[in-house]
Parts: sequence; C-alpha cells; structure tokens
Amino acid sequence: MSDMSAHLDLALTQLAPLAKDLDQNKVTPGVLGFIVFAAMAVGVWMLMKSMNRHMGRVSFDETPNPTPSTPTKDAPSGS
Repeated sequence: MSDMSAHLDLALTQLAPLAKDLDQNKVTPGVLGFIVFAAMAVGVWMLMKSMNRHMGRVSFDETPNPTPSTPTKDAPSGS
C-alpha cells in the first residue's frame, strides 16, 4: 500500500508545476466541447442535405387562376 502512495506522491510532485502554469481563470471547452460542436455540425449538414433533396422534389409550376369573363350578379363590387 505504501508503494501506491509513493507513486502518487511522485506523480503529484511532477504534475504540480504543470498545473501552476495553467491560468486558473481561463476556461477551455476541451475535447467534449469539440465533440458536441462536431456532432451539431454533422447534424446541420444532414438537415441541409435532406432539405435540398426535398426542395428538389417540389414542383413550383403555378396554374393560373380561372378568371370569369363576365362579372356575375352574386359577386360583390369593388366599392
């Protein structure tokens, strides 16, 4: 058991100077932040690809509205 604590003390004494070099007030996203950002980017890319495919299937040909040739009595006047 004392061998384990000796290794722990050795590790802490070697890592302590490295920890002091880091700025305590600086927060970085790290690997988890990168993974979340990459997953969101892939999700947006997939949504854009799907939207592009669905928009390609839409037909934008408009049919003209049938206009009556003569006004009828039932139709209200413009005033």
